[in-house]
Amino acid sequence: MGYYFTSESVSAGHPDKVADQISDAILDATLSQDPTSKVACETLVTTGLVVVAGEIRTNAYVEVPDVARRVIDKIGYNKSEYQFDAQSCGVMSALHGQSNDIYQGVGRQKPEDQGAGDQGMMFGFACKETENYMPLTIDLAHMLLQELAAIRQEGRHMKYLRPDAKSQVTVEYDEGWKPLRIDTIVISTQHDEFLKNDKFMQEKIEADVRHILIPRVKKQLPARLKKLFGDDMKLYVNPTGKFVIGGPHGDAGVTGRKIIVDTYGGRGAHGGGAFSGKDSSKVDRSAAYAARHIAKNLVAAGVCDQVLVQIAYAIGKAEPVGFYINTEGTSHVKMSDAEIALKVKDLVDLRPYFIVKRFGLTNPIFERTASYGHFGRKPVIEPVEVYYKDDTTYEKDGKTYKDVEFFAWEKLDLVDKLKEAFGC
Repeated sequence: MGYYFTSESVSAGHPDKVADQISDAILDATLSQDPTSKVACETLVTTGLVVVAGEIRTNAYVEVPDVARRVIDKIGYNKSEYQFDAQSCGVMSALHGQSNDIYQGVGRQKPEDQGAGDQGMMFGFACKETENYMPLTIDLAHMLLQELAAIRQEGRHMKYLRPDAKSQVTVEYDEGWKPLRIDTIVISTQHDEFLKNDKFMQEKIEADVRHILIPRVKKQLPARLKKLFGDDMKLYVNPTGKFVIGGPHGDAGVTGRKIIVDTYGGRGAHGGGAFSGKDSSKVDRSAAYAARHIAKNLVAAGVCDQVLVQIAYAIGKAEPVGFYINTEGTSHVKMSDAEIALKVKDLVDLRPYFIVKRFGLTNPIFERTASYGHFGRKPVIEPVEVYYKDDTTYEKDGKTYKDVEFFAWEKLDLVDKLKEAFGC
């Protein structure tokens, strides 16, 4: 007997994601000037207003209103009729210095002895359902909204689209977590007011989702996943009937309220800590990236088909206080999960300093992570403008640049080491 599992995603224009992107843009702005910055930045967005609060220890100067307005404009809130637009919204900053009580747990004379910025447990997950080792439900939910945003930005089709949107995907699985079919897709998208009646409006949007959006998403999928879109699939588009009022005018948004969207769509587990606006000394973020890196490489190496990894820390301590692996009965090696965990812990240094160094987490790479998920993304090296000089930077056209890697925790650079260690 099979069962059903559901995940949701939200667009970059969703109020909570607007807040996440502003928080991470401010983090990036500090890191582009001072890579040692310590940041805990929270954002609230509502009708015509942005409030930024939190704690920062940095030598950088950031013009918070300019950063916030740039992010809001990039997302697409640039019309006064949205009741929240980049040029006219108010921006309040209530940032202040980081507590010395917290910093004394992080700062060390030897960098490698850096303590965790907080206590807590972080999880990583990976499985073989998709090419990027993500659960199919969350991967499709993200893809639908990324493609919807691309259609809106292209401006050729569905010209009525506004930035706010949500998706939800339900997949039927067999008892071994093999996807059998897509049962239900839900798309709720903000739109302009229609001149014709509401019934015409809903029928038009549903037809465009069915005949424009979904085919564009299917085109990106391998054949084995395309087959899951059957004639019996249920599609619900704007089920309430109308979605003109949206974005921060429709609902207030706050940093850190979409932690399941940011991770695995409800699969695996979550320790409760949000990511956006936090520098990498906060293990809520950096250790979650490390756990995903381990999980993805274990599955890619053939050690198991599915795995949950947990890492736990005490504030101010460098070594994890807990490390756990659960292959959920899918292991291909003659070891217990406890033995697998011991071997992995010997292979991978999980002290915060080494996690940060391994993934380049003092670079300004975080704004991109703040929409459409932190995991399952493609690692890429690109130049970014920075405002300091060292042996990693270079000059071009009168500006200073550094080549940085985005989504480095998605690399499969442990596969060979794991295959050798486990005899796969």
